[in-house]
Amino acid sequence: MSVELNLEGVVVGAASLLVIGAFHPLVIWCEYRFTQRVWPVFLIAGLLCLLAALLIQGILSILLGLLGAGCLWSIRELKEQAKRVERGWFPKNPKRK
Repeated sequence: MSVELNLEGVVVGAASLLVIGAFHPLVIWCEYRFTQRVWPVFLIAGLLCLLAALLIQGILSILLGLLGAGCLWSIRELKEQAKRVERGWFPKNPKRK
């Protein structure tokens, strides 16, 4: 009796962890360096990834969709990060006026 393993779910789960894990410090870094005004970069990247996900088949489509959604979610997180900086929960960039 042979068992065929379907690894797609495991790959998507691992990719989810990687995207969430990568975007959390990326949002903090971007807000520190560029302020929340960098949100159009996340919008364009997210829309491009989602468009590519529509045009590609297979697991790569799923991964691009995940990446695109992560980029779009980061727009909201940039605004939240700015609030956290105002509250003093994260350091403010001293070079910014």
